[in-house]
Amino acid sequence: MEAIVFEEFGGPEVLRFTEIEEPHAGPGQVRVRVRATGVNQLDHKIRNGWLEGQFPTPLPATPGLEFAGIVDEVGEGVTGTAVGDEVLGWPVTGSYAQYALAEVFAPKPPGLDWADAAALPVATETAQRVLGLLGVRAGETLLLHGAAGAVGTAAVQLAVAAGVRVIGTSSPGNHDHLRELGAIPVAYGDGLIARVRESAPEGVDAVFDAVGRGVLPDSVALRGGTAERIVTIADPDAAAHGVTFSAGGTERPEVALAEHARLAAAGRLRIRIDGIHPLRDAAKVQALSETGHARGKLVLIP
Repeated sequence: MEAIVFEEFGGPEVLRFTEIEEPHAGPGQVRVRVRATGVNQLDHKIRNGWLEGQFPTPLPATPGLEFAGIVDEVGEGVTGTAVGDEVLGWPVTGSYAQYALAEVFAPKPPGLDWADAAALPVATETAQRVLGLLGVRAGETLLLHGAAGAVGTAAVQLAVAAGVRVIGTSSPGNHDHLRELGAIPVAYGDGLIARVRESAPEGVDAVFDAVGRGVLPDSVALRGGTAERIVTIADPDAAAHGVTFSAGGTERPEVALAEHARLAAAGRLRIRIDGIHPLRDAAKVQALSETGHARGKLVLIP
């Protein structure tokens, strides 16, 4: 089958479009014919070897942390799923490939297209998990770094729906988009503390760092000098600031994913798609993702 493979850690140039052996479903697994796979910020960090402590990666490896596709093999012990079912979820094998194995997945609603479905698993699970860790409640103020990215966009919508006031950092070009989602946009960069305090003179109750670009010192300052109720998913130096790093661990994520997929199909949860590209262009697409300037989710189609 066609797949993207890297045999060493490094820049996007280590990614190769090649042929590898097809996987087959083992006990408790399904094999999925991948119709679309999302590109995440974690992908290039894993490819570079920067997160070996959190995500050990035996080489050679195929990237890809989420998929949408059609079940074409069902392993022993799997119930409630049949060949031909349309699903989305998290792969056991990398999803930058024609086929991937999966154990955790949810039904794809008929009204949800493949690219929109593939954009959901990582972004919505991460957003809901971190909001839960922060314990944000209606009436509180959340500072969300990287609010215009896929995870940030999901977090804005879930938090606003729960009655939370969201201040979202992004480049000015994304401010109108954040306002449409119900957030108060603030430009990142020098002077961030003053701009946030202007928007929230009463202070912020919690901070969600989805960007990982040196924002933790300012976040601690905005929380009055405490790292309490600050969570990052992107800064490996979290411990140096006393901040919690969250890398996963939602219990039964497929249940929440099924609900998020239903909301997306109904138009009540949107992950903006910045571009849909052929699988063979994965190196170029990861290079774009790595700049941090993608305006939404980047999607690959095998």
